[in-house]
Amino acid sequence: MTPLSLSSGDLVADRRAAYAEMLCEAGDVAAAADLLREAVALAPGWAAGWYRLGETMLLAGRIAEAAEAWSAVLRLDPADRLGASLRLAEAGLMPPVDAPPSAFVETLFDQYAAGFDDALVGRLGYRVPELIERAIRATGRTAHAHAVDLGCGTGLLGERLRATASFLEGIDISAAMLRRAEAKRLYDRLTRADLQMLAADRAAADLVTAADVFMYVGALDRLVAAVAAMLVPGGLFAFSVEKHDGPEPVFLRPSRRYAHSAGHLRGLLGGAGFAVLSLETAPIRRDRGETLLGLIVVAERLAPAAAAPGGHAHAPCRPALRPLQ
Repeated sequence: MTPLSLSSGDLVADRRAAYAEMLCEAGDVAAAADLLREAVALAPGWAAGWYRLGETMLLAGRIAEAAEAWSAVLRLDPADRLGASLRLAEAGLMPPVDAPPSAFVETLFDQYAAGFDDALVGRLGYRVPELIERAIRATGRTAHAHAVDLGCGTGLLGERLRATASFLEGIDISAAMLRRAEAKRLYDRLTRADLQMLAADRAAADLVTAADVFMYVGALDRLVAAVAAMLVPGGLFAFSVEKHDGPEPVFLRPSRRYAHSAGHLRGLLGGAGFAVLSLETAPIRRDRGETLLGLIVVAERLAPAAAAPGGHAHAPCRPALRPLQ
């Protein structure tokens, strides 16, 4: 994928955009919006400039012009690496989006990879790996033959799973995140994959985790079904979501992250062949100066009713670490 440029390539346009940011920070959003419009007129192919113009127009209450700007982003970058479709949906300017563009998620985490651990743990008080580890231990399971860490990122949860997993696999869409995870030498296998397209051809895992991942997935039906297919009967599925208390099952927040309701998760898991073992509300990190609440969930994969009795899957041999392909 071609890197996304945050510069217009035009010095005058960049200077006007920088001055517009100063005006916006000072509270003069109308003047900032007008100056940004001048900047994109000088660099009409600048997707990032059009995106910021949309945000500024929205702050100025100029909804139609915000929609125009974000629509320009989608024309310039159909993959939608900046998430313009999410902005249009969140502002009520297009129908709800069930899932974010995969290119947006990949771009977001490629950009965050270098300072990800320090930002989350150091500045935002991120607690999800600790909370998931605690919830798994509460089930009495202290060893896992094959654990799969979905959206593994830089390996913050993998650091806690390593001691109890004979074979630890990490999957993530971001190559930059996977390079960080590989450097920690935690995982037996690392795979670059889009979770929205995840498929499982056989039940091999007895633990699947997803820490702070599903807020970047949205609709979970397909992914939960894929996880069910990954797990042996009796296997555990442990994950977090941002908590939503409203009537909607899934809600797209202004942060461009999705929040899920407890009732929706229970129904979704039950329909996919899981029994919910625990579902707890907990503070998961700070966000814009406030404590953000999430749900920490552990579910067990039930055996199909017609399945013949048999032994538990044997633990795979643990291979040497190998580099990413």
